[in-house]
Amino acid sequence: MARPAPRSPAKWSQQVTEHSDALDLEQGVFKRRGAKRIAESLKHSAERSECRNSSPFRSAMSMLTFYINRAGEQLSQAQRGRLESAKRELRALYGVDTKEPRTKRKKQPGRRPPNDEADSGGCARRITA
Repeated sequence: MARPAPRSPAKWSQQVTEHSDALDLEQGVFKRRGAKRIAESLKHSAERSECRNSSPFRSAMSMLTFYINRAGEQLSQAQRGRLESAKRELRALYGVDTKEPRTKRKKQPGRRPPNDEADSGGCARRITA
């Protein structure tokens, strides 16, 4: 009889929320009524934190996104809308331009030879006389 695979710890995201020192958030920050107040609180927490690994903007945005993803379907439409608005407010507070939608990066020109010299095998050899 096969043994069942060991289970991962339940609610790992709750442990991250409770024990992570990435940002010291104000109590109930995500329950606030105004998107601007949520964004300002996240900005304040991110800028005073000494434990973050990236810019304050990225840390604040990561915490907000983490909360939205963790709450999932438990968020009401009104609360989800408020948190999405808080993302826009956070971008505005940091002066991050969001007018252009994100697109895939264009491939950088590589060192591959032009198609007429390329071998279909992937590695092209040049024969010089």
